[in-house]
Amino acid sequence: MRNARLILVACLLSGLSLATFSCKRLQHKPGEGPVRIGVSFDSLQLERWQHDRDHFVKRAEELGAVVVLQSADGNDAAQVQQAENLLTQGVDVLVLVPHNAEIAASIVESAKREKVPVLAYDRLVRDSDVDFYISFDNVKVGELQAKYLLDRVPKGNYVLIGGSPTDNNARMFRAGQMNILKPAIERGDVTIVSDQWTKEWLPSEALRDTEFALVKAQNNVAAIVASNDSTAGGAIQALDEQGLAGKVLVSGQDADLAGCQRVVAGTQAMTVYKPIAPLASQAADLAVAMARREPVPANGKVNNGFKDVPALLLQPVVVDKSNLGATVIRDGFVKREDVYRNVPRSQWPPATQ
Repeated sequence: MRNARLILVACLLSGLSLATFSCKRLQHKPGEGPVRIGVSFDSLQLERWQHDRDHFVKRAEELGAVVVLQSADGNDAAQVQQAENLLTQGVDVLVLVPHNAEIAASIVESAKREKVPVLAYDRLVRDSDVDFYISFDNVKVGELQAKYLLDRVPKGNYVLIGGSPTDNNARMFRAGQMNILKPAIERGDVTIVSDQWTKEWLPSEALRDTEFALVKAQNNVAAIVASNDSTAGGAIQALDEQGLAGKVLVSGQDADLAGCQRVVAGTQAMTVYKPIAPLASQAADLAVAMARREPVPANGKVNNGFKDVPALLLQPVVVDKSNLGATVIRDGFVKREDVYRNVPRSQWPPATQ
């Protein structure tokens, strides 16, 4: 991998394009040498995806594989181009975290033409012949979020802050949320006063949508079903501006550091923890097996509009103030000192909590 970087630098200094570099200097025939895994990330801007990257690369290298990784920074055209570049380099398998679940189907088509198997990582690629899918049970994630809030606030006005409309996972989270909320809505116990999707999962978008919902409901809101921690952060900022932070229950997901700190502060009720280490490590195992054309284990199937995609689905975990220590801190996902940074040490709970 170090040699590849040195070659790239040399090519760039000599004025060669990246495409020229890929075709002429790093071309690799499947089956020759170590397994080469191409990884195309939507983006690495969120803290969560940096964890995925690090664990995946670590496990893949333990298995003797070489990882060639690209990040598109949320740009569909860039992701398509980067994936094509990875295929040109002769990767044995392509691991894809799509920015847009539909547009990424063209990447799968290109891989199929090159007879390169594709593993959809955490986000399903829609309407495509993708080979395998590994993720958490994303419908279950939504169910856990809504159930936690409904158990504590069984009646009142609810606000739904969804994820990016281009992310298939956001749709799955919403399906799970509605599995729980629909009976309460039909009984008249819960009223949805606002239902919005959040472009690119941006906190600023969630802030704006929550401000709109609070005006519409005249601040009479019992709970906000925010689909991840970044949207929860935007929602809580809007609540704080109205003096409602900590009074309105807010869900989340990803157990990122800021989300865990808000759980400790009491402004965010819960987050859903998806243990990234086993997800990324098992994805690396799958990628190597797929590259070698070996059987891969599945425990379910998920329909992507084209076919039932074989899938390995892991189980998410509810995290609130009562079990931070026994989950995300114990696993080393976040550090205890960082989570309780804003709390006097004399008030820290026992390490097991």
